[in-house]
Amino acid sequence: MARTAAADVAAPPIPIDADSSPAPMSHRQVLQALSGLLLGMFVAILAGTVVSSSLPRIISDLGGDQGAFTWVVTSTLLATTVSTPIWGKFADLFNRKLLIQLSLVIFVLGSALAGFSQDTGTLIVFRVLQGLGAGGLTALSQILLADIISPRERGRYMGLFGAVMAVGTIGGPLIGGVLTDSIGWRTNFFVGVPFAIAAILLLQFTLKLPKRSSKGVKVDYLGAALIAGGVSLLLIWVTLAGNQFEWASVPSFLMLAGSVVLIGLAVLTEFKVKEPIIPLSLFRNRTFTLAVVASMAVGVAMFGTSVFLSQYMQLARGATPTQSGLLTLPMIVGLLLASTVVGNLISRFGKWKAFMVTGGVLLTVGTALMGTIRYDTNYVLVSVFMFILGAGVGMVMQNLVLIVQNSVEPSRLGTASASVAFFRSLGGAAGVSVMGSILATRVMTLITEGLTSLGGPAAGAAGSLEGGTIPNVADLPGPIRTVVEAAYGEAVGDVFLVAVPIALVALIAIIFLPNALLGTKTAVERLNETKAQKEAEEVEDVEETLVEVTAGMIGATPQTGAIEIQPPARP
Repeated sequence: MARTAAADVAAPPIPIDADSSPAPMSHRQVLQALSGLLLGMFVAILAGTVVSSSLPRIISDLGGDQGAFTWVVTSTLLATTVSTPIWGKFADLFNRKLLIQLSLVIFVLGSALAGFSQDTGTLIVFRVLQGLGAGGLTALSQILLADIISPRERGRYMGLFGAVMAVGTIGGPLIGGVLTDSIGWRTNFFVGVPFAIAAILLLQFTLKLPKRSSKGVKVDYLGAALIAGGVSLLLIWVTLAGNQFEWASVPSFLMLAGSVVLIGLAVLTEFKVKEPIIPLSLFRNRTFTLAVVASMAVGVAMFGTSVFLSQYMQLARGATPTQSGLLTLPMIVGLLLASTVVGNLISRFGKWKAFMVTGGVLLTVGTALMGTIRYDTNYVLVSVFMFILGAGVGMVMQNLVLIVQNSVEPSRLGTASASVAFFRSLGGAAGVSVMGSILATRVMTLITEGLTSLGGPAAGAAGSLEGGTIPNVADLPGPIRTVVEAAYGEAVGDVFLVAVPIALVALIAIIFLPNALLGTKTAVERLNETKAQKEAEEVEDVEETLVEVTAGMIGATPQTGAIEIQPPARP
């Protein structure tokens, strides 16, 4: 818009409230602000990993089968998936610090209640509650990080997040295994409570964010309900199909059709409402769209690995829960080193594309190598395969969120960040469900074949295995134990082979991501700049209008300022 000479002279600087435009934070201030956030992330990671090495024992004690094992994991992922975009949208509308404190309360409450479960059904219900809180922690941790640290500087602090991730991921299975072997698996669900209380208090006193006005805010409850219903029905169908009913059957078609209808209605709703849960206009952003595709594939690798590696170590290699946690250390070390080193390199040089493409290659290669494992594969080889896969996940996972936050408007930061996490969880939940179904079918086929080859008394003594119940390998007779270990070893390897094409899709999406430079300002600073620019444009428009009105009243030409003498009107 052209400006007049009068406007150039008269336009005053736009005053900005100091409270809404905070000065850049020092390194010490950033560390103080991150303390509660880091502890909150530690709670989330610990509560999730502390039971990972004990789940085979837990499901066995509660009398569950492979389907129950998959559902215990899938229920949490399902609740996390459907709630993540809702938490993200709330983060753009309401007090973010209060939201993350609320998510911590919900998460730990669900975890503690799960410790009182008497059967797999109640365990699944409480894991759903746990997942609702996890959705908030998943979305809000990345959003709050962007509020206080610029994309360029974020790599500098990735070492802290990597350390927390390592301690929670490595220490969780070890703590869970020790508690399970010495006291009992129920104590696993209570270990995160004191850390959660400390995190809530630290967030209250150390995290300072600009106040957000929620006046006139309209929440898209209909869109949230339709998205949650459609995605939940889709994931339930994926989980049950192939186990409870055939893929090509009437129940399968009805569930799929219902999911498609609900998701279709959700899309129509998101087009019409003022504040959609997932703004579809985000998909016009090439970076966002490709990051979503890659995140879904990464979710399959990340969640599938964490779920099925514990089964492989305990059921195929005869490890205890404690040993299982130790045996998966190579993957965690790979993830930690890759995320920390690459984060610092990105922060130092401001370039990310080459690191992420390398991560995509490692992710694909590591998944393919894990597809070759069997129950008697040399553990050194398995360790190398896990390290490669972990390094790939570490290079890609967090940086996908980083580049999306770097490319979207600051007013949509919460929604965009949560949407990437949503699709990552969606891919992970769907992937775990499908992979769990394949694993269950493959295991039963291999066990049946193995027991048939044994024949006689061995086959009769092992009849209960054919019912699908997860066995306690240590209690089985020698020949039958070998059959079970071989079945789980081969089946887990086959499951990783299924994930290879998905990892390849992630690599292709990463290759085509626009190689944009990383910004040097935090989300709060960018938002304040946007507001100041908008206010300046509004003042400019008002001044221009005033000049035009004044010029019309005195007969001046706005462009030149020359005064025209109008002749008197003839009677």
